[in-house]
Amino acid sequence: AAALEALKQRACESVDLNSARLGALSRDIWSRPELAYAEHQAHDALTRFFSGGDLPGAAWAVQPRYKLGTAFRADWGAAAARDPLRIAFLCEYDALPGLGHACGHNLIAEVGAAAALALKGALEGLAEPAAVQVGTSPGAAGSAPRQPLTLCAFVPQVTVLGTPAEEQGGGKIDLIKAGAFDGLDVVFMAHPSQENAAYLPDVAEHDVTVKYYGKASHAAAYPWEGVNALDAAVLAYNNLSVLRQQMKPTWRVHGVIKNGGVKPNIIPSYTELEFYLRAPSRKELSVLTEKVENCFKSAAVATGCKVEIKGGENDYYNVLPNKSLQKIYKENGKKLGIDFISEDAILNGLSGSTDFGNVTFVVPGIHPYFYIGSDALNHTEQYTEAAGSQMAQFYALRTAKALAMTALDVIFKPGLLEEVRKDFREVKLKEEEQINPAE
Repeated sequence: AAALEALKQRACESVDLNSARLGALSRDIWSRPELAYAEHQAHDALTRFFSGGDLPGAAWAVQPRYKLGTAFRADWGAAAARDPLRIAFLCEYDALPGLGHACGHNLIAEVGAAAALALKGALEGLAEPAAVQVGTSPGAAGSAPRQPLTLCAFVPQVTVLGTPAEEQGGGKIDLIKAGAFDGLDVVFMAHPSQENAAYLPDVAEHDVTVKYYGKASHAAAYPWEGVNALDAAVLAYNNLSVLRQQMKPTWRVHGVIKNGGVKPNIIPSYTELEFYLRAPSRKELSVLTEKVENCFKSAAVATGCKVEIKGGENDYYNVLPNKSLQKIYKENGKKLGIDFISEDAILNGLSGSTDFGNVTFVVPGIHPYFYIGSDALNHTEQYTEAAGSQMAQFYALRTAKALAMTALDVIFKPGLLEEVRKDFREVKLKEEEQINPAE
């Protein structure tokens, strides 16, 4: 226990040592916001950061444009190990249209980078972590000299994955499909918010684009010759408003009319809507999707329009909890002074969606939320300002320390990794049984 605490202290010192570099990295990304799949400057800033010769210790092996044009990968340690324990930290860095980093993804990138540096800093002096002697076996009276105990049975590898396009498109899902998460054992990231929570129930989400095709005509002279696509869009919107009475309190449907016609005296021949559908689980999301699509189809029937309904390429899954990781993260966070919200607040609270949910279906992981010194709400101009503030730095780097400390527990605490894997298997199995119940 003393040796593990010493490693945690070393991890925290590494964050403090690199705080100026990390703050500059975050500010660089914040000051040049880029949209999904177009985060070229953020990608370059992060790959330069991990390739830079001014970072202490051995170099990172950096792969720019890793499987996606604005994704990257950086690895350290265990290059010669046959079966290393692969710990990964994820960075996000896309921004929102018109608002910039109103969800604080510059801080997510900073926390991922900081936690990875912290874990590397703690392990740097341990050429063979599996051979570190931290005590002796009890031994029976009169027996041979007691044998040294080892600190852990794993040789760890630290990986940083740059994951673009969380706000739209689902870069992590693209990377899952491309095999970027293959072989990883545990993944870590943290998201800025208005409170500290080891887990929030991020929900499953489905994008849908709806296009109505009618027939143009002069709206005053002979409107009866037209087929009004705007009427279809308005009916669809109102159909959804009627559906809300029968929607569960945890379901969400929200959207916009992106195209409503071109001129008042022309019967609109084309309209387009974009909607997001959310539900606590993939099973409930499929039920909600069917109901919503019926609203779109009935509007087409009523107006005589043709309708095209197209779902997004990537559905976001709900985030699966991992109680073992959450418990250890809270223990470490409390040591650093983090004040977590109550379990009741978590259960009764509302949340958004993230493509990290899909990650939790393929590898155990944790996605805690952290306070950044402001009560501003995400996706507002006020939160953009808060995410770029100096005050946010303290909270972001404290969170990075807690993540690194939790990763050290996973590596070195006997039995914890298997508990994490067991939680992953059980929660995933329960979720899949809900989606595909036995005949």
